[in-house]
Amino acid sequence: MRNLFIAALILLTSIVSSYAGEEGCEAKMPKGEWISLFNGKDLTGWTPKIRYHKFGDNYANTFRVEDGLLKVRYDGYDEFKETFGHLFYKTPFSHYKFRVEYRFVGEQCKGGPGWAIRNSGVMLHGQDPKTMAIDQDFPVSIEAQMLGGDGEHKRTTGNLCTPGTNVVMDGELITRHCTKSNSKTYHGDQWVTLELEVHGNGLIKHIHDGKVVLQYEKSQLDPRDESAKPLIKDGNLMISGGTISLQSESHPLDFRKVEIMLLDE
Repeated sequence: MRNLFIAALILLTSIVSSYAGEEGCEAKMPKGEWISLFNGKDLTGWTPKIRYHKFGDNYANTFRVEDGLLKVRYDGYDEFKETFGHLFYKTPFSHYKFRVEYRFVGEQCKGGPGWAIRNSGVMLHGQDPKTMAIDQDFPVSIEAQMLGGDGEHKRTTGNLCTPGTNVVMDGELITRHCTKSNSKTYHGDQWVTLELEVHGNGLIKHIHDGKVVLQYEKSQLDPRDESAKPLIKDGNLMISGGTISLQSESHPLDFRKVEIMLLDE
């Protein structure tokens, strides 16, 4: 009987460990308080996936930590050549608040597309980077787009882009790729705070300066998208969680804070 009890205990432990692995850090982190996902020293917990390169290959030292900042740089590139990259946190999340403080600096990498000047983003509800094709440009995900002003024209930030996904706004399925927020424009190299409030498959809010500048719900896979099609299981399109990643889109930028707060839901 004792041996049978021990065997059952081992089996139960195995099941719990497996579940915790699938849920990632949500099962281990305290809820309701801000936790830094960036230690200010190195890329511990983060792994790059850069287009045309294998998962884990930090091509040309694109993502680096210097002077306590997480930096995206292109001094090792001869030309950008659409080598879009993403730096993935090690585990997925579902119900949380996420906050970054960022700034755009310097000049765009040679060969970067015109639309990518002072452009980056935070990818939410993303696919496992190990499932990305070697030449895939963006993970299937929900993007909170970050845009810097050009010093003259209006340019909103905290916008929404949807690589391989769709969302619902005001009861309408939105299939266009990008939707502008109603934020103000942030010119120059100033630090900007973007906060995202994520409720699984429910409401997602983009927040600047304490103001909700965009919101939507029912994040879902786009059955028309070639990268999304393999991720659809049993016809279920809805997305309730996934990876978080930071972009490299050809313009240098810095992050000085990358934080998460798990919600008790």
